Amino acid sequence: MFRRGLIYRLFGGLINLGQELLLFLKIKSLHVADIQVLEKHFPYFRNLNPKHQKEFKKRLARFLAQKTMIPRGGLKQVTREMQLLIGATAVMVSFGFRGVSLKHFRKILIYPDNYFSTINQQYHQGEVNPKLGVIVLSWRSFAEGFLYPNDGVNLGIHEMAHALKLENQIHYNRESNFFNPARWETYSKLASLEIRKIQSGEASIFRPSAGKNSHEFFAVALETFFEKSAELKKYNPEFYQALVFLLKQDPLVLGEEQKRTL
Repeated sequence: MFRRGLIYRLFGGLINLGQELLLFLKIKSLHVADIQVLEKHFPYFRNLNPKHQKEFKKRLARFLAQKTMIPRGGLKQVTREMQLLIGATAVMVSFGFRGVSLKHFRKILIYPDNYFSTINQQYHQGEVNPKLGVIVLSWRSFAEGFLYPNDGVNLGIHEMAHALKLENQIHYNRESNFFNPARWETYSKLASLEIRKIQSGEASIFRPSAGKNSHEFFAVALETFFEKSAELKKYNPEFYQALVFLLKQDPLVLGEEQKRTL
């Protein structure tokens, strides 16, 4: 039994090594034009210090090499700008965790507008399907998140937050359990209080849909954390700090040394 387990681990290690080699060969450094897109349209990147901008670019290049972005529903092509902004959103949400690139989600489907789901017979702006390893986005809704960057509504952040939470629970690809259990417990207790507040109709910085369940609350909380950081900190300093500790980053101090060791 021990020998069999050892063989499986060695075989798995060889497969992983082979996959990493193939990925390394696919990774292409960002061009000057790519960086100009980020500087123009992605304030998070623009506000990072040079050291973290360099890391962000490396992680974005790796993310883009890992994923296949597929146009759907009449969208003719996925442009380079679309790839960069979608990838940058995923890197931003996961930036506090070195080595985490949402590995399980290999495909990103992009529709021009809201799309009809045959699964639940409803129109959607986006969704995350862990069974298929797919993230689905409406480009129109995604782009609106950049047109109104301070309203706390951002489809890209929302869906990447769902993917991040799911990735933490997926064990086969060695990216799981990156949330510190104690930090998650603190966050969960505070989140439960906010969910009850929303469900009871009390005033809240979070929109009503956040009260649906803990999964939806997490996604909306991250939208608020990144887009309305100062307001969230003023509204509930304890909850804001819990997210800082959980995600290992603070949007209010982007230009300073990120607190990766929290």
